[in-house]
Amino acid sequence: MVLLPPWAASPAQAGTVRHTRVVSADPVDTTPHVLNGIVNAIALVGRTVVVGGSFSRVSDARGTTTLERSNIFAYDLVTGRVLPGFAPELDGQVRALVDGPDGTVYAGGEFTEMAAGARAAGLPAVGPAASGAETNGLVRLRLSDGTPVPGFGAQAYGGGVTALARSGSQLYVGGDFTRISGVGRTALARLDAVSGVIDAGFAVRPGDPRGRRTKVAALALSGDRLAVIGDFTTLDGLSRPQLGLVDVGSRPAKVAGWRTSTYAARCKAVFPSYVRGVDFAPDGSYFAVVTTGGPADPNKPCDSAARFETRPRGSLENIRPTWMNLTGGDSLYAVAATGAAVYVGGHQRWLDNPLGRDSAGPGAVPRPGISAIDPRTGKALSWNPTRDRGIGVKAFLAHHGGLLVGSDTTRLGHEYHARVGMFPLP
Repeated sequence: MVLLPPWAASPAQAGTVRHTRVVSADPVDTTPHVLNGIVNAIALVGRTVVVGGSFSRVSDARGTTTLERSNIFAYDLVTGRVLPGFAPELDGQVRALVDGPDGTVYAGGEFTEMAAGARAAGLPAVGPAASGAETNGLVRLRLSDGTPVPGFGAQAYGGGVTALARSGSQLYVGGDFTRISGVGRTALARLDAVSGVIDAGFAVRPGDPRGRRTKVAALALSGDRLAVIGDFTTLDGLSRPQLGLVDVGSRPAKVAGWRTSTYAARCKAVFPSYVRGVDFAPDGSYFAVVTTGGPADPNKPCDSAARFETRPRGSLENIRPTWMNLTGGDSLYAVAATGAAVYVGGHQRWLDNPLGRDSAGPGAVPRPGISAIDPRTGKALSWNPTRDRGIGVKAFLAHHGGLLVGSDTTRLGHEYHARVGMFPLP
C-alpha cells in the first residue's frame, strides 16, 4: 500500500486558496530539480504540477535521472515523478502558465514555435513535430502527451505574453503584444478559452507607458474583479498609474472606479515601471502588490510589499495602502496571499526595513530570499526558511497542500532544491 503524505490528503486545487495557518519551513523532499536557467511560472492541474521558464535539463528528486526539457515540464505533485510523455519543445522561455479544462494547460511566453512528444517517446520527429507548430507566445497543451489542443488558435504578435488568468470559459492574457487572435489589442485581452477567439466584450486598453512600450506584468482575478499591473499610467484613458482594477462582470467590461496614486511615485530612472506581482486574498477583500525599484525614501513604494482593500470605505479616488513593508533596497517579484500569510519572494535580505539603504536599518529583520508577512499588521512573521537569493523567486502557487516556489537558485529551506520547491502545510 502506498501511503500519501498528510498534505496530499485533500484535493490538489490551486489558485486563490485559503490556508488557516502558515506553511512549514521544511520543504518536501519529493520535488524534482531544474538543473539550469530559471523558473518563471507554475500551474497545477489536478495533481500535476506544470513548470515553465528558461531551462533545458531537469532531474528527479534523488538526482539519479536527468531529462532534457525545453522550457516546460510537468511532474506529479505527490510523488515528484516527472511526466515522461509531456515534453513540448518550446523555442523560447515560458513566462506564464494557467490551468485549463480537460487535462490541459495554457502557456504564454516568448516562444514562436514548438515540437511536441517525439523526443519524450524516443521517436524520430515526424509530421507537426518535425516541421514545428507555430505558437507565437501562446499555446494550450495536453498534459497527456504535450501536444497542442486542436481548435485553440490564439497567437500573439508584436510582443510576448507575460501573464495569464482564467475564469471558466474566459482566458485573460497580458503582455507587451499589439495584436492577438487576429485583432488589435495592446497588452491586454480576453479570449474564449476553447477557441482562442477574441472576446469583443473586453477591450480595456492600457496606455501611456513610462518606458518604451506598454506592458502588463501580472494579472490576478477574484470574482468580478481583475487586477492589472504593469508599465502603463492609464486604462482606457483613465489615470491608473501601474495598477488598476477592471470590472469584468459588466457588459462590456470596464475600468472600475477604484484608483490609487501610490505607484505614481518615481523610483530609480532605470526602473520607469517597477510593479512586479499581484495576488488577491482568498475572500477577495484585499490584494497585495510587490515591487522592485531601488532604495528610496520610506514614503515611496520602491522595493516593497503593500496591501490594498478591494472595496474600501469612503472615496475610491485616492486609495492608500493599508500597510506597506519595505525591504530597504532589494527587489520583490512574486506574492501569494493565503489568508494566513502574504508570502513574498525576490532577492531581499530584510523586511520591516523602511530606513534601510541597501543596509539593515532600525527594526529590520533578516529574511533572505523568501518571507511571510502578517496580513493584518503588515509586519514580518517569524517564518524564515531562507533561500539562496540569486535573481529571486519568480513564481508562487498556493494550493490546499502548501506553497509551490519557483526561482533561479538551488538552496531552499537549508536544503538542495534546485529552482523548484514546496513548503507543505503542517
